[in-house]
Amino acid sequence: MNFMKRFLGAMLLAATLTAVVPDRADAQCAMCTLTAENATQNGNNQGKGLNKGILFLLAIPYLAAVGVGVLWYKKYRSKKTVTMDDEPIVLN
Repeated sequence: MNFMKRFLGAMLLAATLTAVVPDRADAQCAMCTLTAENATQNGNNQGKGLNKGILFLLAIPYLAAVGVGVLWYKKYRSKKTVTMDDEPIVLN
C-alpha cells in the first residue's frame, strides 16, 4: 500500500508539473525555426502547426511506454491461485 501511495503521489506531481509548464515550447532545430518564423511573418500559419506536430510526435513514445508499463503492472501484480484438493492456494 505504501508503494501505491508513493506511485500516486509521483503521478500527481507529474500531472501538476505538466499543467504548470507554459504551453509555448519550441521543439525545432534552428533551421526549421527560422523558416517557420519567416513564414508566420508573411501571414502563413504553417509554422504554428509545424511546432504542434513536433510536440505531438514527441509525446507518442512516452504514452506508449506508459501503456506498456500499465499492462506489465496489471499482468504481473494480479493474484495467481492454484486449486489443489478443492482448496485454492494463493501463489503471490
